[in-house]
Amino acid sequence: MLIAIIAISCLALGFGLLLGFSSIRFHVEEDPMAEKINELLPQSQCGQCGYPGCHPYAEAVVDGSTEINGCPPGGESTMLAIAELLGVDPVPMGAEGEESVGPLVAYIREDECIGCTMCIKACPVDAIIGSTKLMHTVITNECTGCEACVEPCPVDCIDMLPIAVDIRNWTWPVPGKDVPGEVAMPEQRQAVG
Repeated sequence: MLIAIIAISCLALGFGLLLGFSSIRFHVEEDPMAEKINELLPQSQCGQCGYPGCHPYAEAVVDGSTEINGCPPGGESTMLAIAELLGVDPVPMGAEGEESVGPLVAYIREDECIGCTMCIKACPVDAIIGSTKLMHTVITNECTGCEACVEPCPVDCIDMLPIAVDIRNWTWPVPGKDVPGEVAMPEQRQAVG
């Protein structure tokens, strides 16, 4: 019995030393800027940016092979934080000519849900709860709006809806942009001028 304990202890010590040496010898230097950008990203690993996860996207931003506005779940706040970190000008979210509706959240029409659990498996942040053959629902505070759950749904009962604006997520409008409801109509401009 004592010989077995000594043998296992020697094996554990030997493998520990081997792993310690390997971690020092084969250490890979990471770009600290990529790590800082990765910390700013939402870590949903949704792939909407065209990269398999948040870390590869952060590396691509650092080496200049992609724009800083490629993370839809992170939204404009993440893009502005990355722009500030890199010291570059912010880039508008979305494609050219595309109107930004703001952050989105998944909504499951529960009366149409068949309980297949395909959306639960697809959600990278576990924001969908439910059980097999029972309806599912979305925890809106956890949903990043990555749309990964929409495609696998066989009955198409998931909608992406804009987050309702309230005191928790309201922001000041960007100066120089038209604000809905505050734009002077042509007849008002003539009366003023």
